[in-house]
Amino acid sequence: MRRSLVCAATTLLLAGCTLGPDFDKPSSWSPDNWFGSAAETAPPVPSAPVAEPIRADWWAVFADPELTKLEQRAAEANLDVRTAMLSVAQSRAQRQITAADEFPQINGDASYMRQKPSPKGEFSLLSSGGSVGAGTGGATGAPASIPIKPFNLYQYGFDASWEIDLWGKVRRSVEEADANIEASAEARRDTLLSVLAEVARDYLQLRQTQAELKIARENVATSEDSLRLTRSQAQNGLATDLDTETAAAQLSSVAATVPQLEQRELASINQLSFLIGEAPRTLKAELETEAPIPPVPPQVPIGLPSELARRRPDIREAEAKLHAATAEFGVAEAQFYPSLTLNGSDDIQALKFQDLANWNAHTYEFGPSLKLPIFEGGKLTGNLDLTKAEQQSAAIAFEKAVLNAWQEVDNALVGYDREQRRLAQLHQQVEQTRHALALARQQYTAGTSDFLRVLDSQRQVLSAEQQEADSRATVSLNLVTLYKALGGGWDAPEQTATNAEAK
Repeated sequence: MRRSLVCAATTLLLAGCTLGPDFDKPSSWSPDNWFGSAAETAPPVPSAPVAEPIRADWWAVFADPELTKLEQRAAEANLDVRTAMLSVAQSRAQRQITAADEFPQINGDASYMRQKPSPKGEFSLLSSGGSVGAGTGGATGAPASIPIKPFNLYQYGFDASWEIDLWGKVRRSVEEADANIEASAEARRDTLLSVLAEVARDYLQLRQTQAELKIARENVATSEDSLRLTRSQAQNGLATDLDTETAAAQLSSVAATVPQLEQRELASINQLSFLIGEAPRTLKAELETEAPIPPVPPQVPIGLPSELARRRPDIREAEAKLHAATAEFGVAEAQFYPSLTLNGSDDIQALKFQDLANWNAHTYEFGPSLKLPIFEGGKLTGNLDLTKAEQQSAAIAFEKAVLNAWQEVDNALVGYDREQRRLAQLHQQVEQTRHALALARQQYTAGTSDFLRVLDSQRQVLSAEQQEADSRATVSLNLVTLYKALGGGWDAPEQTATNAEAK
C-alpha cells in the first residue's frame, strides 16, 4: 500500500510538469498622440478627428439609413463572412479532438469467430512436447500432430488506454488549439470588417456615379441649349456653320459619357448585391433612385492611440498565432522525453455461447508501458528547430502587423485631412467656372465674343463639377478607409458576426 501511494504521488507530481516557454503577451509600440495631431498648423477642416470612443456601428456616422441596412444584411449573409464563421467552428472542433487526449480512451468490443488452427503451426509444439522438429513423421519416430477440430470463440468486454501527460505535451497541444480558436475568431472579425468597409465603399461609389451622371445629364441639357442658341444666331447671321457644328460636336461628346456612367452604376449595384449574397440586379429597384453622396460628420471619433492594438483584428490574430507557435514549441520539446501509457482490458471469452454469462470465463489484462525515444535519425531535433523558427517567424509577423497598422492609420489621417482641403478649392473652382460660363454666354449673345469661348467655358464647368463630385466622394471614402485602418468598432463586428452565426 505504501509503495502504491508513493508511485501515485510521483505520477501526479510528474504530470504537473509542463515543458516549453510560457506565453507572454508581446508589447506593441504606440505613440502618445495621433500623428500630426499636436503640430497641425493648417486651418481646421470641416470634419476633424477627435479622441473619443469609436461607435460600434461606425458606418452610422454617415446618417444614411440605406447604408445601415446594407451593412446589416452583409454581416448576416455575406459568403466570405459565413466561410470565416465555419473556420472558427472547425478550430473549435479541432480543440475538442486535441483535448480528448487528456482522458482515458475506453472502447467496448464484441466478437464471434469460427477458427480452425493448423496442426502444422504453433499448436504442433503442444502435441510434440515442444520440439520444433517433432511431429513430422521422420526418422525420429515421433508421433504425428494431433488434428485440431474447428471451434467457436465468443468474446465481449472493453479495453482502455491512457497516456499520462508527464511533460505537458497534451496541455501544450490544448493551449495551441485554444490559441488557434482565437486566431480564427480574429480572422473572422478581420473578414467582417473588410466586408463592411467594402459595402460602404461600393455604396459611396454608387452615389458618386449617380452624382456624376446627374452632372452629365445637366450638361447635356446645357449643350442642347447652346446648340439651339447657335442655330438661332446662325439664322440671324450672327454665327457661322462652324459654330453650329462645333456646338453639335460638344453635345455628342457630353452625351457619350452618359452610357459609360450608367454602366458603372449598374456594376456598383451588382457588386453590392454580391456582397449581401444575392443575385445580380437584386438591389436595382432599391438603389437606382438617385441619392446624394453621404456627407461626413463635423467630428470623427477615432479613439486613443493605445487602443489600436486592442481593436485591430489583424494584430490580435498575429498575437494569437504567436501564442500557438509558442505552445507548439513545448509540444516539440516534450517529444524528447519518455511517454508512459496505462493499458488494460476486461473481457468475457468462451467457446460456447451459453458460457458468456459464466464469471469463470472472465479474463483481464492491466499494466503500464514505457516508450523512450533513443534514435530517431535527427527527426526530433529537426522538428524542434522547425517549431523554434516558426515561433520566431510569428513574432516578426506580429511586429510587422503593428507597424503596418500604424502606417495605414497615418496615411488615412493625412488623406482624410488633405482631401477636405482639396474639396474646398474645387468648390471655389466650380463657382468661378459657372460665373465664367454665364459671362461667356452673355458676350456671345451680345456678339462681343466668339462661340469657342462659350464651349471652352462649358468644358471647364463640366470638368470642375465632376472633380468636385469625385472629391466629395473621396472624402467619404477616406473616412471609410480611416475606420478600417482603426479596426472599426470594438464590439460591433464580433457581436454582429455572433448574431449572424446564431441565425
